[in-house]
Amino acid sequence: MSFGGSLGLLLLCSCLAVAAAIKVEYDAKAIIIDGQRKVINAGSIHYPRSTPEMWPDLIQKAKDGGLDAIDTYIFWDVHEPRRREYNFAGNLDFVKFFKIIQDAGLYGILRIGPYVCAEWNYGGFPLWLHNTPGIELRTNNEIYKNEMQIFTTKIINMCKEAKLFASQGGPIILAQIENEYGNVLEKYGEAGKEYIKWCAKMAVAQNISEPWIMCQQKDAPPPMINTCNGFYCDQFKPNNPKSPKMWTENWTGWFKLWGGKDPYRSAEDLAFSVARFFQLGGVLNNYYMYHGGTNFGRTAGGPYIVTSYDYHAPLDEYGNLNQPKWGHLKQLHAAIKQAEQFFTNATAETKNLMKNVAMTKFTINATGEKFCMLSNVDNLSNVKVQVEEGGDEFFVPAWSVTFVQNCSKEVYNTAKVNTQSSVMVKKQNGEDEENYNNGVGGGAKTLSWMWTAEPMEDTLNGRGTFKASQLLDQKDATFDTSDYLWYMTTVDTKNASLSNATLRVITNGHALHAYVNGKLIGSRFSKQADGQQTVNGDDYSFIFEKPVSLISGYNVISLLSATIGLANYGAFYDTKPTGLVGGSVTLIGNGNATINLTTNQWSYKVGLNGESKQFHDPNSGNANWSSSNIPENIPMTWYKTTFKTPSGKEPVVVDLLGMGKGHAWVNGRSIGRYWPTQIAENKGCDAQCNYRGSYSDGKCRTNCGNPSQRWYHVPRSYLNPDRNVDNTLILCEEVGGTPWNVNFQVVTIGTVCGNAYEGNNLELHCQGDGRISEIQFASFGDPQGTCGSFGIGNYEATQSVAVIERLCVGRPSCGVNVSQSTFGFNSWGNLTSRLAVQAVCK
Repeated sequence: MSFGGSLGLLLLCSCLAVAAAIKVEYDAKAIIIDGQRKVINAGSIHYPRSTPEMWPDLIQKAKDGGLDAIDTYIFWDVHEPRRREYNFAGNLDFVKFFKIIQDAGLYGILRIGPYVCAEWNYGGFPLWLHNTPGIELRTNNEIYKNEMQIFTTKIINMCKEAKLFASQGGPIILAQIENEYGNVLEKYGEAGKEYIKWCAKMAVAQNISEPWIMCQQKDAPPPMINTCNGFYCDQFKPNNPKSPKMWTENWTGWFKLWGGKDPYRSAEDLAFSVARFFQLGGVLNNYYMYHGGTNFGRTAGGPYIVTSYDYHAPLDEYGNLNQPKWGHLKQLHAAIKQAEQFFTNATAETKNLMKNVAMTKFTINATGEKFCMLSNVDNLSNVKVQVEEGGDEFFVPAWSVTFVQNCSKEVYNTAKVNTQSSVMVKKQNGEDEENYNNGVGGGAKTLSWMWTAEPMEDTLNGRGTFKASQLLDQKDATFDTSDYLWYMTTVDTKNASLSNATLRVITNGHALHAYVNGKLIGSRFSKQADGQQTVNGDDYSFIFEKPVSLISGYNVISLLSATIGLANYGAFYDTKPTGLVGGSVTLIGNGNATINLTTNQWSYKVGLNGESKQFHDPNSGNANWSSSNIPENIPMTWYKTTFKTPSGKEPVVVDLLGMGKGHAWVNGRSIGRYWPTQIAENKGCDAQCNYRGSYSDGKCRTNCGNPSQRWYHVPRSYLNPDRNVDNTLILCEEVGGTPWNVNFQVVTIGTVCGNAYEGNNLELHCQGDGRISEIQFASFGDPQGTCGSFGIGNYEATQSVAVIERLCVGRPSCGVNVSQSTFGFNSWGNLTSRLAVQAVCK
């Protein structure tokens, strides 16, 4: 066995080493790969938002879902955190990521940017770049262009050395330079236009054979291919009639803010947008995101982007199938492949059959073969249409597209979902659940906590590491090495009218904790859940005012400013101020007694002492942990506990409900910022979302009145595989919380629902070791309602439940041929029935 396995690996390596070069070309109808005319469905998966251990599974699930290619940005800030110091290890090994893509038999799309937006901290730019003297970012500035060219060239050369380009036998078929610059170009004027010309010229000079793209850039210079981003791109036209119509970002959902509700985009609407795009000449569609993942560490931007980047993608944050979206798109991709020869070779003719209803007929002139697509863009009215005179009528629901093979047989409709819906749950698992219920171990009640206070003796006494007679920009002072910056000054108060004064701080955010003479007098955030302070657009400034009692003589004012992700989008976003810069600090007493401290001598310190002493590392030995008198709701407290690795293979999360705001680490590795006290507004959600009509990011929101994020992903690769070895969780609590309810859970399928039309096959799957234990509802006929509220309609096969129990109970998965013969009932004539099922996985 050992010899055979080694030989197999040797043969595989040999095959990879001699992979044949692939020529990538294009015209207005197709991506042409080695002479084969193709349309491409791709999906964005960001390598740093997952772990290397997750990559093969994510990429395989993308392939199983019918994708042809994987797309990713390259993130400059994490690869070059300090000038000319590079990091491509671990989850930053994008070369390994692309090789796994190739091993799976998929193509790759390389989006260098190097500005990426992506709701990523500072849009992917490293702070040293911003702090380089004389630099202006994303414009015709020689210093910036030189740095951008150096980084771009390094990435291209790494790809060449690893033979990642298709012309070298690798997977990469397209490369992107810049990103969504057309959205902000006007603000940069002529310098912006010259910059885009330079970007194109610089990219071409990289001397790769693959095409270059620029998204959202209607004036993209040749040979750049301009592409579209958005919820719908069917009406988009490239600026060159010879260029293919490409959709680089089809937004599968939206990102979430602290204090915000959950975005939701239905499978029906997403499929509708894709089908319309290909009906009207689309060549490449890329889902953004196909897997969103997690903003580990401090990578979440915004400001106020949450740690989860789930994005309501077809693969959820943890890598589970988001059903029915994943399955419905899989069936769409199969229909697109069935029509591929018509999209890429045929003559297309579109005509309006009635208001809001259009038919596109694709005809291959040489053979006379044909394929039809029917679209109904009305958001209210269902229609019946006849494709050809004397032919069958086709029912086309509102806001849907139908694929009609040979213009005579329906093979797919975007509004008819024939796949499983999964209701995901978080729960204790296996022996952990049993132990938790028995009070033995594995649950919140049995976690033993230790704590230590954040050392602040120096900062509360005004001692920092550098000084300035002005209020500095926080990001400039910290180089973004920490969320925190201390601003400290002293004031000599001999005026009795100032003994009971008001401290007034105007800051550009995002959070402020004010201490006077060593005591916390209050905290404030740019965006408050209580509605007393809201954000105006992207302005995160606010005013902090609190009464203070001053002593006669020297008083120490220590202001801890905190960022919650740096801005990542907009014209000149890189220059947006953070912290107290541009603001003021004033003491206001009785009458006209006022002291302006803005231009005082300020002492500064970057970060927390616990950060520099690495309290988050359980092996550092620098923290004096205590197990007695565990504090509750005390700001600036570090907590530590140990726990066993949950059994099984299901994704692991930690429930941090009860904590306030802070940062979490597992075995010394950051799982991101937490803030469960940020509650979504208790209105504006739509439990019965009507997907028909144009989608926007504010439509179909869910999770009203709950924490924006309660559960935080703990990748299994962060945990000890041996359940006899403890793991360590460390929390840096900024505002005060209680750790007693913190516990670890797994994410799995609790309930599966199926809703399939007659003539289709319905597949039901549990997850991991789960099996279908109970059929809560089954009806073949015209069942009513949705998952969780199904009901029997006007007619049904009376043996529906018994049939599904026989086929499914006790099995991890089952398949059902949705037909009258399966259910032993065949007296309904020409009625088209459907099957609804609700089952429990256990």
